[in-house]
Amino acid sequence: MEIRTIYNPISNTASAASAPKSETQPLEKTFGDILKGLTASENNANDMVQKLAMGEDVELHDVMLAVEENDVNFRVAMAIRDRLVEAYQEVMRMNI
Repeated sequence: MEIRTIYNPISNTASAASAPKSETQPLEKTFGDILKGLTASENNANDMVQKLAMGEDVELHDVMLAVEENDVNFRVAMAIRDRLVEAYQEVMRMNI
């Protein structure tokens, strides 16, 4: 049985951000990378489900892992979005 690593774009970005760097990455590039990773995860899950539905040789557990991985990535992205909205609302409530 082959054991493969699960690609998680959000944790890869977070670990790269915690490493010391000489220059910081722009915020929009970081979020762009997260969204690209989320899209790739969604496309992978959709492809796996479609292959399973068409009767191709795909292991059921691989399909379930891809779907759950996409679900977790989506939930993390939504949590990040919620935190950003909260931070924006807090800044807008500040008195000048």
